[in-house]
Amino acid sequence: MPGELRALEVTVTAPVVSFRNPLYAGVQVGLPCPPPATVGGMLAAAAGGWHRVDPGLRFAMAFRCGGSGEDLETYHPLEATGRKADPTPRLRAFLADVTLTVWLVDDIDGWWNRLRRPVWPLRLGRSQDLVGVQLRQVALRAGGGRQGTAVVPGSQSAQGLRLRLPTAVSLDRARTRWDEYRYDASSRAGTITSEWIDEHDQAVALLPAPHPSTAG
Repeated sequence: MPGELRALEVTVTAPVVSFRNPLYAGVQVGLPCPPPATVGGMLAAAAGGWHRVDPGLRFAMAFRCGGSGEDLETYHPLEATGRKADPTPRLRAFLADVTLTVWLVDDIDGWWNRLRRPVWPLRLGRSQDLVGVQLRQVALRAGGGRQGTAVVPGSQSAQGLRLRLPTAVSLDRARTRWDEYRYDASSRAGTITSEWIDEHDQAVALLPAPHPSTAG
């Protein structure tokens, strides 16, 4: 139908996740939502590596969690010489009972197959945080909708927490592309200008491409 777009809706669930804010060195400061680079990395794992992902890949996402807390994690620092120092216990912020929704609008049949049979295990955040995935094809409608718990480009909203997040990281990890985003964990953020909305009037705002080739 005119004004509709076929999309793949990916629902990712996990009991516990943790997203370290890379802007802080030497301390474990947690982010309230996954950076786009993290979600892009999960998709690349499903495909079998970034060399199998279209450099123009874009997606939209929303994120919610049931709670948060702190625990102790053993930190293995490196000395200036490159040798391992003594293990150090450190507080780590975590999020519990999380649901990430990702909308893919390009090559959705290909992504359906990749996510049903991922090449590498799907993780969100730390290497041990495995996730569950459910897929369904949906029809998006043109127009603006509720920001809710969507992570949106900073240029599209003034509501929610202002975040500077990594969008893309080069393959050698020497360069990172940072962009401004908005996120409201309370889901109270109202209507914003977006390209598409889902069946619940949730804004589906496409984020910049996370491919490492865009990291500069």
